[in-house]
Amino acid sequence: MTDYQTPEWHPAFEQYCETIYGLDEDEVQVIQARIAERLDVSRPAVSEMVRRLAAEGLIKEGRSITLTAKGRALAETVVRRHRLAECFLTQELGLTWAQAHREAGKWEHIISPPVEAAMMKRLNSPTTCPHGNPIPGTNYLAPDLESLASLAVGSSFTVQRIPEALEFADGMLDFLESSELTPGNGGTVTSTSPDGAVCVTMGGSAVAIGAYASERILVSINN
Repeated sequence: MTDYQTPEWHPAFEQYCETIYGLDEDEVQVIQARIAERLDVSRPAVSEMVRRLAAEGLIKEGRSITLTAKGRALAETVVRRHRLAECFLTQELGLTWAQAHREAGKWEHIISPPVEAAMMKRLNSPTTCPHGNPIPGTNYLAPDLESLASLAVGSSFTVQRIPEALEFADGMLDFLESSELTPGNGGTVTSTSPDGAVCVTMGGSAVAIGAYASERILVSINN
C-alpha cells in the first residue's frame, strides 16, 4: 500500500481525511454538516478545509464528499495507525478504551513506518482495534452482523463492532467497557422498547442501552 502520510501533510489534513473515512465506514452521508458535528468545529471552518482538501486532490465534492485514491490512501494510513495505537495502549499499557482513544488521536500523526511495523509484530498482527473496527491493510474478514436494536427478545448474541460514531459520543466508551459490551463478549436480549432502547444481560448483569447506542452496536447472532 502506498503511504501518503509524509511530512507535507498537516495533521488537520490527516484528521479530515480520517473523519471522512470514518463517516463513510459508518454509512453516514458525508456532507459538511456531518463533518462539523463529528469534529465539533464550525461550519465555516469545515468549508474552508474542504476547499483546501479539494485543491490538494484529496477529495471530490458532489452530493457527498468522497475521498480520491490519494485521499483514501492517506486516510487508511491514519486510521490504521490510530487503531493500532489503541490496541497497543490497551493491551500493553492497560489504558481504558476512552483513554486509549484520546491518546491514539495524537499518536496517529507521529507513528513512523518502522514503529508501525514493530507494533504490528509486537501485537501479533491484529486485524481490528479494541472496538472491533477493521484495521486497514490487514486480512480482516467481516462476520455477518446485525444491529443490537434489531434483535428479538431472547436472542443470544456476541458483540462484534462498536462503530466510530459511538467512540465520539460523550461517556459512551466508558459505559460500554464498564458494561462489558465489548467485542467477543456474549449476551442475551431481555426486553426491547418501541423507541429502540434495549435491555440485555452481560455476564449475569442487566444493562440498559439507549436507542442511539443499540442501533449502532453491531453483533452476531449465536445459534
